[in-house]
Amino acid sequence: MKNSVYVVGVGMVPFAKPSSSQGYPDMASQAVRAALQDAGLSYADVQQAYVGYVYGDSTAGQRALYEVGMTGIPVVNVNNNCSTGSTALFLARQAVQSGAVECALALGFEQMNPGALGTHFNDRPSPFERFDQSTEELVGHAEVPLALRYFGGAGLAHMQEFGTPLETFAKIRAKASRHAANNPLAIFRNVVTPEEVMASPMIWPGVLTRLMACPPTCGAAAALVCSEAFAQRHNLDRSVRIRAQAMTTDRPVTFEAQDMREVVGFSMAREAAQKVYETAGIGPKDVQVVELHDCFAQNELLTYEALGLCERGGARQFVDDGDNTYGGQVVTNPSGGLLSKGHPLGATGLAQCTELVQQLRGTAERRQVEGARLALQHNLGLGGACVVTLYERA
Repeated sequence: MKNSVYVVGVGMVPFAKPSSSQGYPDMASQAVRAALQDAGLSYADVQQAYVGYVYGDSTAGQRALYEVGMTGIPVVNVNNNCSTGSTALFLARQAVQSGAVECALALGFEQMNPGALGTHFNDRPSPFERFDQSTEELVGHAEVPLALRYFGGAGLAHMQEFGTPLETFAKIRAKASRHAANNPLAIFRNVVTPEEVMASPMIWPGVLTRLMACPPTCGAAAALVCSEAFAQRHNLDRSVRIRAQAMTTDRPVTFEAQDMREVVGFSMAREAAQKVYETAGIGPKDVQVVELHDCFAQNELLTYEALGLCERGGARQFVDDGDNTYGGQVVTNPSGGLLSKGHPLGATGLAQCTELVQQLRGTAERRQVEGARLALQHNLGLGGACVVTLYERA
């Protein structure tokens, strides 16, 4: 990445339960205004906008941004499942890096319904047909909602190969709650113990408890990216830049491996991370803080290994040694992650960006990771797409 791209403004709203949230135009416009204020820019300075959401009608991005301003700029609506927010960031970064524009906005929002995720277009082929077929063949359990079967099945595969106990996933969920206790924007700020996680209702006996799954959440987050020349002209904060970024989609191994870990994107994530490390000329041990896609505690554990934070099969020891939290090797999800902060699908990737920018600026208050210079973001969407981004304190 030859041309430097800086993240000069970030903003998000407190995440909320579906029953108590505002409508998406209100949440989204507040997040954009917060990012503009953080950067010290006006909406008139933005030359393109990429707006992500999963559940909503076409041009909802325009509907949200028209609350901020109507300047005639290109507005591109983005839908890439749970990686939607970071896909919007990927496109905004790419536009700036290529020289097409000097300043771009990435916005993500979601106005969720209560309960498990479902399909809305039942009169046509589902994009998950092959994923569902593989899941049925590998784990069955048709009585369990599909998302839980995907990630519960992936966790079960790890348990079966490496002897990972269910308690390890409970420890990950408890860690998330301790981190979220210091995040005023998180939906769940109550601290839970591993024992309480284990005692929560068993969704899939021996495989998954309710507290190991993230909650349906509403919210919005935004980021402004610009070129170095633009930042200099406008006297903007250039303390955080995107050092490297990669986006990957599925390869044949997703289905051919006959492994639920591949169905949920293990190799897709590993490939994206490797591309980022190679581009930046670093390794995973050089990173101090990570925001990763912990839609389930099981996926957080798998992602430790996919990102190279520990070796294959080493995640249990990584957790037991406390290498995933403050005082350990790398602080994972200081925000509380999706498990405690919440997971409004389209906003998640940009909420991760917001957290990491604050970490690198040194403004994360009680969540601050001391000495953070390199921060890694992992955002995954089944169907599938994975975006990994490396931020650097410039």
